[in-house]
Amino acid sequence: MASIALRQASSTSPTLQESQTTALLTLLNLNNTVDPSNNPTQAVAGKAASALKIPAPSGPPVWKVLVLDQYTKDVLATVLRVQDLRDVGVTLHVQLHSNRPPLQDVPAVYFVSPTLTNIRRIAQDLEKSLYESFHLNFVEPLPRALLEELAAEVARGGTGELVEQVLDQYLSFIAPSPSLFSLLPPPNAAPASASTSNAALGSAVPILTHSTYSVLNSPSSSEQQIEEEIERVASGLFSVVVTMGHVPVIRAPRGNAAEMTAKKLEQKIRDAILSSARSHTTSLFAQDASGLSNLQRPLLLILDRNIDLVPMLSHGWTYQALASDCLEMKLNRVVVAQPQKRSYDLDSKDFFWAKNAANPFPQVAEEIDTELNRYKQDAAEITRSTGVSDMNDIAQMDLSANAAHLKTAITALPELTARKAVLDTHMNIATALLEEIKKRGLDELFSTEEAISKQTTQALLEFLRNPKADVHPTAVDKLRLVLVWYLSVPENTYSRDDIAELEKELKGAGADVAAFDYVRRTREISKMTNPGAFAGSTTPVPGASTPGGELFKGFSALSNRLTDRLKDGGLENLISGVKNFLPANKLLPVTRLTEALMDPSAASNQSLQETDDYLFLDPRAPRNPNAGLGISGVGAPGGTGAGSGRGRRMAFSEGVVFVVGGAGYIEYGNLEEWAKKTGKRVTYGGTEIVDPGGFVQVLESLGKTAA
Repeated sequence: MASIALRQASSTSPTLQESQTTALLTLLNLNNTVDPSNNPTQAVAGKAASALKIPAPSGPPVWKVLVLDQYTKDVLATVLRVQDLRDVGVTLHVQLHSNRPPLQDVPAVYFVSPTLTNIRRIAQDLEKSLYESFHLNFVEPLPRALLEELAAEVARGGTGELVEQVLDQYLSFIAPSPSLFSLLPPPNAAPASASTSNAALGSAVPILTHSTYSVLNSPSSSEQQIEEEIERVASGLFSVVVTMGHVPVIRAPRGNAAEMTAKKLEQKIRDAILSSARSHTTSLFAQDASGLSNLQRPLLLILDRNIDLVPMLSHGWTYQALASDCLEMKLNRVVVAQPQKRSYDLDSKDFFWAKNAANPFPQVAEEIDTELNRYKQDAAEITRSTGVSDMNDIAQMDLSANAAHLKTAITALPELTARKAVLDTHMNIATALLEEIKKRGLDELFSTEEAISKQTTQALLEFLRNPKADVHPTAVDKLRLVLVWYLSVPENTYSRDDIAELEKELKGAGADVAAFDYVRRTREISKMTNPGAFAGSTTPVPGASTPGGELFKGFSALSNRLTDRLKDGGLENLISGVKNFLPANKLLPVTRLTEALMDPSAASNQSLQETDDYLFLDPRAPRNPNAGLGISGVGAPGGTGAGSGRGRRMAFSEGVVFVVGGAGYIEYGNLEEWAKKTGKRVTYGGTEIVDPGGFVQVLESLGKTAA
């Protein structure tokens, strides 16, 4: 019975993105509960967001002003559109630190970061009585000192009657897709700024200025800086856990930032559970009130980025990995620079992106072809039934003779128009990606990296020195290839002279070898040559691998055909035999470790031996005084006792994998593919979502700092 209930609960529980969207809609509804079933992100993919039907609040007026700062703007812009804001009565959204005219007959919802600057600006607004009432919502808990500062300012100005609510919202993360998230940057760093037409909340996208990986690995970082960063990461993860509504079982490797984060997070969850129990207030964790708190427990696996650097540097072949690598992609907005600069929103409401983001590029091109043909057939059916030769001529029809057909056409036209717009977007993106693939030889780089462990130093040098005609990999491309090779092969396969030769070749190509210096020094110090620890080894699936040399046989013909079809305005009959070009099916280290913890019966002995020694933290279980680390060795969630590593093995249907130091789309795609095959539900996140070029910059800065 318990297993049946567990499956039912698992199948109906919302995704992290859906839970965040519901929380945001509730906030915008003056914190009156909304019906989650009306949440647009839980509707069928492609359904218009304007279908929101949010009940009118019983108290204050519906129409309101929304006041944001740069960070909370990113949270909203990623999951809500302007129409969604209007549906909950937001007629105007403005920046906190902009000059705003008074609107004294309208309530204001503030959704801002808990900083001293923001508190003082709110106090100024109160003093000026800018709005009828103030509903203050902070994206993460407001520290006691700042709460007292706000109270003092309000008391000094005598404006207490204007403040209706002051609430902590636990929403300090960004969820660009249903199973992907990253934390908000610290208030003193540049935000990711999703400047999307989606929500019209954005501005130009700045360069990422904050890197958790850099802070935790830089020799110039003080103990206090590292401690503050770990505290920030644990607080962000706590927001994720609260929004999900489940208290997870936490696992983490020992001896690194993941362990420090896991212990801090466990303490925060324990304190929250204890506080609500003592004060008899509603628990922060929604499942506590539903009776499912012990029935449905997800896994939270916290890992350190150094466990595997290779996916952060590799050349990907999936749609989302290529978009992240080749185009400017922040949050859910992609910018295509050529032939003219245009930006496109890619989110879960985009049916094509939702279906194809994780697919290999040739398969995506084929899907565009299929969808275009389907669109043409549907359009032709409407024009045939109405007797109009062109979709644009529907307005010229004889209305009296074709009333029934006209009704059909009017019903179908908005959906067809929206579908065509989506397909045009992806044709433009595919064109831009194809140009980058051909120019930089990304197909050759990918196929070489697929079989990287078989490459000798001489073969690598030959590849760097003599690329194919009309192919010009960038200096960073060459550096990434060398780094992937260096991290993937045993130390006994190269000499110091080999490394010097590679470094000379990279310098000749114009690459900054500071990143190579940093990775070499780190590997020499830690001697992390075992698979899954720094070295990016992968675990092939038996019978599913494809020989690297044959992976892209005939790709030139494929690319020429794609280019021709795009120029012709269509992708008809594109790519026969696309399966010949699919990447080898293998588990990356993070996926392999996730499998060992979520599905031990299917995992390899090597993976199980690695994960058996991981910390096991259950915030619900009584502390084990004998463990000394707050680790309860239990055989099932909620139990106690010492127990061996083997005794802690259990299966989970849901899990969250979080990487301290940054997440990447290659790793995300690999984990998502495994989850899809096994029927597991896995949410992947990191302190930041970093593209390969950005991660190389982080390594370069570390190399120069350590020099």
